Amino acid sequence: MAITSANQLELLQTAEAVAREKMIDPALVVEAMEESLARAAKSRYGAEMDIRVNIDRKTGRARFTRVRTVVADDEVENYQSQFTVEQARQYLEDPKIGDTLVEEVPPVELGRIAAQSAKQVILQKVREAERDKQYEEFKDRAGTIINALVKREEYGNLIVDVGAGEAILRRNDKIGRESYRPGDRIRCYIKEVRREPRGPQIFLSRTAPEFMAELFKMEVPEIYDGIIEIKAVARDPGSRAKIAVISYDNSIDPVGACVGMRGSRVQAVVNELQGEKIDIIPWNEDIPTFLVNALQPAEVSKVVFDEDAERIEVVVPEEQLSLAIGRRGQNVRLASQLTGLSIDILTEEEESKRRQAEFETRTALFMETLDLDEFFAQLLVAEGFTNLEEVAYVELDELLGIDGVDDSTAAELQARARDYLEAQNKRALDHARELGAQDSLIEFEGLTPQMVEALALDDVKTLEDFATCADWELAGGWTTVNGERVKDEGVLEKFDVSLEEAQAMVMTARVMLGWVDPAELEAEAAEGDDEEEAEA
Repeated sequence: MAITSANQLELLQTAEAVAREKMIDPALVVEAMEESLARAAKSRYGAEMDIRVNIDRKTGRARFTRVRTVVADDEVENYQSQFTVEQARQYLEDPKIGDTLVEEVPPVELGRIAAQSAKQVILQKVREAERDKQYEEFKDRAGTIINALVKREEYGNLIVDVGAGEAILRRNDKIGRESYRPGDRIRCYIKEVRREPRGPQIFLSRTAPEFMAELFKMEVPEIYDGIIEIKAVARDPGSRAKIAVISYDNSIDPVGACVGMRGSRVQAVVNELQGEKIDIIPWNEDIPTFLVNALQPAEVSKVVFDEDAERIEVVVPEEQLSLAIGRRGQNVRLASQLTGLSIDILTEEEESKRRQAEFETRTALFMETLDLDEFFAQLLVAEGFTNLEEVAYVELDELLGIDGVDDSTAAELQARARDYLEAQNKRALDHARELGAQDSLIEFEGLTPQMVEALALDDVKTLEDFATCADWELAGGWTTVNGERVKDEGVLEKFDVSLEEAQAMVMTARVMLGWVDPAELEAEAAEGDDEEEAEA
């Protein structure tokens, strides 16, 4: 086939027809044709030549040109598409490196193989344009709900038609007892849109917590308008879910608005989720209060919150234990997901036994270290004293507030506590030195003798060793492994050293050793303050 005046307009007509059919830009089809003709021309004139084709968008005339570029003498790699400045003087006036010479060459005759190759190039380009169009259409729709049509099932995964292409609902993103047949309509959450070589992959979900949040946004106008906000969602797909909401208008009850008249709003969501039971909970900034709400319908007697460990203990009456835990631990698991905390549930009897054990341990400590009788030691514990440091360094008036304690008794108590602590400190320092602890570490501000001893036992014996430690190695922390929170024990954790304190001490040690420039730290701190102000 030759590109003649008889079929020049056919190129444009073909491009427009393909573009209409595939709903893509006609210019993309024309560009594909130009590339395919250029490849065919290279097979005729030589693959090393830089042959380019330009199709006039009005007349359809294809113009074939050969392009040669001027390069330095020692950079000529392809004599068919590059030439030197000296060679270029035959064709160009005052040629410079980078200049190009464009020469028109005769159009080519497309043989059967060349025509087939050109067709493949055009089809490939059209497919790529379709994929780009599909990706552009769906990339900004991630995080929204879409209606789809079931096409087929492959290995438990559903392939669905989303209009401009296909999407996949994987087996683990389906609600357990759901089954679909080809032709069924299905509503899904667009979880992720990923660009891949074989085309954009659109992953859907019906089990994502965000799916429930979006369904409520569709059913509850106050959520859509921003008057009510969904703060957290936790789901056991197909079985039960908890959703925490807050209202920014005091006249609107967030729970009532989500339930709707006679439960109409929440029932619409329940029906879409195949009967999944939904607990709607008022959100509260106070975490213990929020947790009490989250554990409904169980009644909670007491909550103890450990902010550093992100753990919370909940005390419930004996008869409420099974209700608080839920079937197969479902209730407490959902409450844990909703609050982002690890929850330990104790009965009142278990908590009472633990408190009694702590009371006896502290009583024994004061009896042994301060040489007190059991009654007086119990009196100290009952007044809230938990360790020797509190007795040794508390204001004298607090000891005088205890029944039967006068000035001389209080002074004697503090003297005994301080003597014992000093003896402990001396033993700890002596042991640390025996282990090889250096004065640079012993004299570092912020480390007690017991801390130095613990560090030396962990083979941290110099200030340099200390400066190489990570904050979590000192203060401890939590790591999530396979969805479970695992405790990382810290060398100084038993001394109640926080991550922030550990980080500050390590950074101070690095500054003292000259490893870190204090000016850089101040600059970073200033940048952090600026960012916080900007966010505020």
